[in-house]
Amino acid sequence: MTRSPTDLNLMRVDQVGSLLRPGQLKETFAKYDQGLIGEEELRQAQDEAIREVIATQEAHHLPIVTDGEYRRLNFMESFYGVVGFEGLHRWDALVRSDARSAGAQAVPAKGLNPALIARTPVSRRLQLSRNRVLEEYLFASRCTTRPVKVALINTDRIVETFDPEKSGTFYSEVDEFLADVVRIQRRMVEEVVQAGCRYVQIDGPSYTSYADPSCVAAIRSKGEDPMANMARSVEADNAVIADLPGVTFGLHICRGNRQSMWRREGFYDAIAERLFNSLRHQRLLLEYDTERAGSFEPLRFVPGGKIVVLGVITTKAGRVETVDELTRRIEDAGRYIPIERVALSPQCGFASDIRGNLLSEEEQWRKLDVMLETAARVWGGGRE
Repeated sequence: MTRSPTDLNLMRVDQVGSLLRPGQLKETFAKYDQGLIGEEELRQAQDEAIREVIATQEAHHLPIVTDGEYRRLNFMESFYGVVGFEGLHRWDALVRSDARSAGAQAVPAKGLNPALIARTPVSRRLQLSRNRVLEEYLFASRCTTRPVKVALINTDRIVETFDPEKSGTFYSEVDEFLADVVRIQRRMVEEVVQAGCRYVQIDGPSYTSYADPSCVAAIRSKGEDPMANMARSVEADNAVIADLPGVTFGLHICRGNRQSMWRREGFYDAIAERLFNSLRHQRLLLEYDTERAGSFEPLRFVPGGKIVVLGVITTKAGRVETVDELTRRIEDAGRYIPIERVALSPQCGFASDIRGNLLSEEEQWRKLDVMLETAARVWGGGRE
């Protein structure tokens, strides 16, 4: 079923993008990494798994589908087709190690951020050699008649992984590096939109660093102004999506999600007024599954015309929420923003990297079913 851009702006349900990888696909990734199979065999396994997961999303009546990020080892791979910043791939070593240890279990807890540990210099001025997001979209769109959503990492997270002190040969300052990041991200978005994509999500996990007291202190210890950095990030993210009518843009904010672990704390109160009123994205997908996010009160700052997608369904644990409890949370949010401007989603993807979070595929699909049932109760309508 073809949907208009307006329909996508106002969807009552959403999903952040990544889905749990089936065991066979993870095993194929591991064999490829060990040199036991070639790229063609890996691609064929990805193709088959994507066809199946899109068919499953359709069977569960989701109004928009993704490829589950099944071609990626982690959610940041949208920027991996950029020459000059290959050091970003150092995170892959950790992820690949996880992919081989299928029997091990992580413990839900605060975790380190491999992307920031692997802060890296550039090897040359940045140039886009391969639009990975476009490739993902083109294949997924051939597998369905439903709208396909794509996701890109935001400019600020890329800057977070950049080592300016060791990159002076190519970039004299961070702003110069950021300008090239914006140029490349803009081209990636333009190309995927020209190919027919009508929903582009930007993943902005770094925005919560400006609400986390420990992160704010670390930024200030480097002689930087956290609010100035946030304003720079907003300006860059807005530039990536500017002047592209007829497309729905979402901005997803979370506090960490890798293998059911979390990275940051801090309520939205500290950044809500500035952030929500500055971003040009039509849909704000906000993590709200634990007390770490605080209350819904900051939603009063969301300007008219924007949809708040409440991430009140956790992807970090297998317990499936009930329609009643999700309905109560929507009603609670309705004290601060009209429920006509609210939608519902999981708080993050189910698998920010190939290892995935601590729940089963069955629990993942049950959570999405409950999401749809809740939306039907609150806003009316039924499954397609």
